[in-house]
Amino acid sequence: MKFLITICARGGSKGVPGKNIRPINGIPLIAYSIKLAERFLDQMGGGIIQLSTESGEIKEVAAHYGLDITYTRPDALAGDEVGKVDVMAAALEYAENTHNCSFEYVLDLDISSPLRTLTDLVQAFDLIESDKEALDIFSVNKAARNPYFNMVETKESGYFGLVKELPSKLNTRQSAPKVYDMNASFYFFRRAFFKQGLRSVITKSSLIYVMEHICFDIDDMDDLKIMECLLENDIIQIEY
Repeated sequence: MKFLITICARGGSKGVPGKNIRPINGIPLIAYSIKLAERFLDQMGGGIIQLSTESGEIKEVAAHYGLDITYTRPDALAGDEVGKVDVMAAALEYAENTHNCSFEYVLDLDISSPLRTLTDLVQAFDLIESDKEALDIFSVNKAARNPYFNMVETKESGYFGLVKELPSKLNTRQSAPKVYDMNASFYFFRRAFFKQGLRSVITKSSLIYVMEHICFDIDDMDDLKIMECLLENDIIQIEY
C-alpha cells in the first residue's frame, strides 16, 4: 500500500491542556487533521490513517470523526520526553502488521500545526517522489531571522557573536544564505527512513517544502489565542 498517515495525539499537553481535542473555531483541533488526511487519500487513491494515542478521551473524539481507535500507544511512548519518530515507528509497525502490508510512504500530520492545505501536501509529495534519494521532506516557512546576520549566541569567551559567521566576501542580509523555520505541520517519509532506524527527521537526504502562507504551531496559550483571533477575523482559514 502506498500511504500511511499517522496522527499522533498524546493526552498530556502541558502548554495547552486538552490541546488535541480543544475546539478551535467550533471544531476539535484533531478533526482538522483527520478531514485533511481523508481528502489527501481520496485524491491519491487510498491508504490508511493510523491514530496514535494513549488517551481514551482523544479516542472518543477521533472515533466520532471516523477514525479506527483499536491501537493504543504503549505507555513507554506516552511521555513528553519521547521522540515523535519513535511514536511514528511504533504506529507504522502496528499498521503494517494489522493490514498485512508494507507502506511506501508515511505522512505525519501534526495536530497542533493545522494551517497546511491539500495543495501543500500534494506538491510536497511530488517533490519527494521525484527525488529517489530523498528520505523525507518536511514543511517550513521562510525565517524572519538569519543566524548568519542577526542572531547571536554566547561564545567561549563569554561575549556574544553571530550564531554562524558569514563568508568574508558577504556582508549584507541579502547576501546571507537562506534559512527556514520548521513549522512542524507535516512530514513525508519514505519507508527506508524507518528501515534505517533513523531517530531525527533531519537526515543527510532531507528535502524541505516551503509554505508561502502563514503556518505555526500551537505550543502555548498565546499561540492558541493568536490563532483563534486570526480565524475569528477571517484573516486565515484552516482547510479540512
